[in-house]
Amino acid sequence: METIEISGTLFLVMMGAAVFNFFIETTQLPQLLIQAVNSSGLPPLGIMALIIAFYVVLGCFMDALSMILLTVPFVFPVIKALGFDPIWFGIVIVTVVEIGLITPPIGMNLFVIIGVAKDLKTRDVVRGVVPFILCDIVRVVLLIAFPILATWLPSTMR
Repeated sequence: METIEISGTLFLVMMGAAVFNFFIETTQLPQLLIQAVNSSGLPPLGIMALIIAFYVVLGCFMDALSMILLTVPFVFPVIKALGFDPIWFGIVIVTVVEIGLITPPIGMNLFVIIGVAKDLKTRDVVRGVVPFILCDIVRVVLLIAFPILATWLPSTMR
């Protein structure tokens, strides 16, 4: 029964994302977003920093699958227009989404840990997660500074 519930939930999320994606394409939101980015005057790395901040904040409130399914249709065209490698972007976004899921105060994975280990206090869980957040931030900075770290291995498979 749990498997049926989880599968049904995932399918509902995917169907909702499909409807949302249809809406986004119909309203031509990606094209409008690309025009707004081009007219903003921000450098590509500045836009990427804004996108990363957006995903970290969103990760505090949504699960990873929903977040990616709902946002990639309008963020991905912007990334392509800025000239970033799509594989690199995918790796960076998955890393950033996971940072959002462990970021206090509302990181969803924090609540999972507190629910499983009932003897832990929220304060202890947040303290325990801080080193992981710092390591993940260093990893994202390294991936942005040296994109080859994310693209070398996939490039050998072409």
